[in-house]
Amino acid sequence: MSSKRKNATPAGGKSKKNKKNGKKAAEEFSDYDDEFKSDVESGNDTDPEPLPDDDNESELADDGLRVQGPAHVGRLIVCGAFNWDLYNRKSVPKNCKMTVARNIETPERFKPLDDKKIRVAVSGCNAAHSIFITEDYKVYCLGRNERGQLGTGDTDTRYDPYFLESMQNHKIVNAACGRNHTLLLTDRGTVYAMGDNKMGQCGVGSKNPTIMAPTRVRYRGPPIVKVVCGGDFSVILDLKGNLHSFGDPEYGQLGHNCNGEFLIAANKMIRQAEKSPRIITTYIEKTKDSIKPIEPADFIDVACGTNHTIALDSKRRIFSWGFGGYGRLGHAEPKDEMVPRLIKFFETQGKGAKAVYCGSQFSLVVSDHKVTYLFGKTKNTGEVNMYPKPVQDLMGWNVRSVGAGGTCIMMAADSSTIGFGPSPTYGALGFGELNKSSSVPKEVKALDGIHVESVSMGATHTLMIAREASPEDTKKIEALGVHEP
Repeated sequence: MSSKRKNATPAGGKSKKNKKNGKKAAEEFSDYDDEFKSDVESGNDTDPEPLPDDDNESELADDGLRVQGPAHVGRLIVCGAFNWDLYNRKSVPKNCKMTVARNIETPERFKPLDDKKIRVAVSGCNAAHSIFITEDYKVYCLGRNERGQLGTGDTDTRYDPYFLESMQNHKIVNAACGRNHTLLLTDRGTVYAMGDNKMGQCGVGSKNPTIMAPTRVRYRGPPIVKVVCGGDFSVILDLKGNLHSFGDPEYGQLGHNCNGEFLIAANKMIRQAEKSPRIITTYIEKTKDSIKPIEPADFIDVACGTNHTIALDSKRRIFSWGFGGYGRLGHAEPKDEMVPRLIKFFETQGKGAKAVYCGSQFSLVVSDHKVTYLFGKTKNTGEVNMYPKPVQDLMGWNVRSVGAGGTCIMMAADSSTIGFGPSPTYGALGFGELNKSSSVPKEVKALDGIHVESVSMGATHTLMIAREASPEDTKKIEALGVHEP
């Protein structure tokens, strides 16, 4: 779910609710649009001046409000493929330093961070890198770095966690990982980005193809409370419940009613990236006979797959847009959607949604009624879910956290950790050496008795934060093996 803000109601006591369509939204964001219009619109080929750092009190007054990330802290547990230079590739890259490394088939502690309390551990369904945030809001990064996605100033892969010194004066409360880019969210509601920026997915307003160090996203507006990444695009959620997107618009995943293609000469098309955050203003409902606009309530959660987005508003309505193949949008048809479209299923049968998640080519919705819905493609053979279907083996489970990878899914539910997905899993499900995959949800026996607070998955690895609130918790965690890079 989205990060929260302390004392987020304005001093006058009025609701923070904001219209997203029509004149009111246009007026509220007119200054933003004028200041940060794209290079194409302004006719300016030069990179914009960087925004002032948010430590500058004259630029960002301290209103006493703070974005909060997850409330829990705990011990880090990992499994899956940690050979960052090799996995998820068709061939071994040049100058690869490590060509042989075992997969972690059973959940283990991670020695470099085992002495720290971890608040956030995140990766992404397309990612071969990870971000860790400690109890004191410091950032460590790990994994593939060929596009500068770790923010280290170089392109060297990190097999040991790297302390991101450049962000040590900020309180980082959350993060998100795309294929080759990263977003960091501060407690002041500002966002920093690093990594691949060929399609503007870092949102810094620059045409530079790589952003080698954390750079403030070119956005001014209500403080940001959640950040998410698709493969080559990003979405941010602000305090007032508005969604803003930037990056590659190829399949409509930005929700701006276009795929970015322009005809610049006879038979020559280009795709124009969205280089700075742009608010999503239009939401629709489709029937057989008509298309009508919808006034959404404040959004409270959002998730991205490789090329699609799904979002939940405060009225428990769910919208999806982007690439429609294999039913991942939940509309019972494989068409791409260029603007957010209401998923009708959750208006009728699937009420009570509380959180949304995305894997590479599928979507998940968890409800208050202890039902988990899955739609899209999780395996290369067999049927796909063209519309939301309850996962029968998860009926009655109270799911609190989900990690969705390329094809695998891990979740923390009640007192168990549950996983499923097709082969090859690279050990990401933690089932052990013998039966590494499962077509149906199955409890991870190695984690019996360990209360997992949160789960995140990369393309082929899993990160978990385990509760350590008692000596009994510690004893069970200490009984796990230890992975040392």
